[in-house]
Amino acid sequence: MENWQWGLVLLVVAWALQAAGTWKQMRHYREVMGDITRRWPDGWLGVGNARGGLRKGVIAVVVATRDDAVRRVLLMEGRSVFAKFASIEGVEGLPLDRLSSARFLDANVGRRTAVDMAVAQIQKARSKAAGAHEDGVGAPAEDDAPDTRRGLALASV
Repeated sequence: MENWQWGLVLLVVAWALQAAGTWKQMRHYREVMGDITRRWPDGWLGVGNARGGLRKGVIAVVVATRDDAVRRVLLMEGRSVFAKFASIEGVEGLPLDRLSSARFLDANVGRRTAVDMAVAQIQKARSKAAGAHEDGVGAPAEDDAPDTRRGLALASV
């Protein structure tokens, strides 16, 4: 084989490995979301992200109770498909509005951006659900209701 053919073969192999890694990471993401909805059948769930560029990319998952107490914060950080979610300790029970001042966010722009986006998503879903109930109509219309799975309200993107 000529050099350009070997280069083409290597390119195809690299692409296939990257596709397999992406599939594995998406499977992990779905498993984490499934675990959250099974463990806490009520409350709020927000997901935020910060694109990496030259820095690490970050995905934040914030789970809160109906009365805005943080249940769990999960972060996935990295530049590759090998990144996994890690739970942040010491934030359980913290009021949702105080999460942005938590120590784990100090000097990390990506974490702060992702967590702030997740919290904003929760607040938007809460206000949307509250607004629908305040209209006196009862339950929100199906197209206006937050996405729910087993009672856990997921903020729509």
